[in-house]
Amino acid sequence: MGPVDIRRILTLLPHRYPMLLVDRVVSMVKDTSIHAVKAVTMNEPFFQGHFPGRPIMPGVLIVEALAQAGGILAVESLGLGGSGKLVYFMGIDGVKFRKPVEPGVLLDLHVTILQAKRNICKFEGKAMLGGQLATECQFTAMIADPPSD
Repeated sequence: MGPVDIRRILTLLPHRYPMLLVDRVVSMVKDTSIHAVKAVTMNEPFFQGHFPGRPIMPGVLIVEALAQAGGILAVESLGLGGSGKLVYFMGIDGVKFRKPVEPGVLLDLHVTILQAKRNICKFEGKAMLGGQLATECQFTAMIADPPSD
């Protein structure tokens, strides 16, 4: 599957600014992998306090960006776009931060499905900066209905 723009991403994820951390999907192979991109700009609200004089994207937000890319992959693979289904984190394993992510970069998000059973998926994620590994992890997520009010 070719590129996916922000309009389509907004139909696949419930996230909105400032928590939407995927700007574009470069490529996707349903049931297998996704390459998405987050444009990291100085305008991100977290840079005001993390850290003044040395802005660095918080590691938890890098992992969240990988999870959102995985959510797009899962929702598209299952044909659930526009269904209102949510993808919930269940676990994160083996997180390693290798390189700081600073403003002005394109953060390449590479996520692969390691295992999928019914509504639970296990993923491997790698966040890359210009071909260099910035962050890596494995995570598990569950696809479910949103909570009822």
